[in-house]
Amino acid sequence: MEKMIAKGAEAELWLRDWNNLKVIFKTRRPKRYRHYELDKQLRGIRTGREADILHRAKMAGVPTPLVYMLDLDNATIVMEYIDGVKIRDVVEYLEKDERYEIFRRIGEYSGLLHKEGIIHGDLTTSNIIKLGQRIVFIDFGLSEISFEVEKRGVDLNLMNRMLTSTHYVYQEDLLEAFIEGYRSSMGEEAGEALERMEEVAMRGRYIEKE
Repeated sequence: MEKMIAKGAEAELWLRDWNNLKVIFKTRRPKRYRHYELDKQLRGIRTGREADILHRAKMAGVPTPLVYMLDLDNATIVMEYIDGVKIRDVVEYLEKDERYEIFRRIGEYSGLLHKEGIIHGDLTTSNIIKLGQRIVFIDFGLSEISFEVEKRGVDLNLMNRMLTSTHYVYQEDLLEAFIEGYRSSMGEEAGEALERMEEVAMRGRYIEKE
C-alpha cells in the first residue's frame, strides 16, 4: 500500500506499509533552483533537526509520532502513522466539557514544549490529532529550538488566530482552557509569553488596517 496524504512546499507525506506497520514517509523534495550539493545538505540538516525535535518533545512529555528511521541522504523520516482525526475537524462535535478538557491539555502540552525551548512553528488545530484519549502533536517541520519570548508569543498567536477564525463559536471558552493548561506547565514564564501573544495579535491587526 502506498498513498500520498499531503504535499507541501517543502515535503511530501506518503502512507506506506513498512515492516508490518502503517507508517508515514516524510521526504523533503529537492529544490531545483538551489545548487545540488547545497540543497542536499540543507534538506539533510532540516530533516535531522525535525527528528531531533520530535524526540525532544516526546522526552518533555508531549505525545508525538514515534520515529522509526532517519535517512539523511534522502532527507526522509519514517515515523508512526497516527490514525486519528484532526482536532480542527472534531471541535464542533464534542461535548462542552470534553472540548474544554482537550484544549486544557493542548495548552499544557504547548507549555511543555516552550518550557523545553521548542517552538512548534505551526501551532494550530490542524497539527494536533485526537486518537482515542491520546492528543498527539504532529508536523514539526517548521520547529526550532529557542527560548525567546517573541517566538513563544508568535507560536501562541497562531493558535489564537486559529481559534478566532475557525472555531470562533467556541473561541472564548477554548482560549480560556488553553491558557489554563499553558499556565499549569509553564509556571511563572507563562505570563510574559501570553502578554507577547497579545502584542503580536495587536501588531497583526494594525498591519491589516494599514
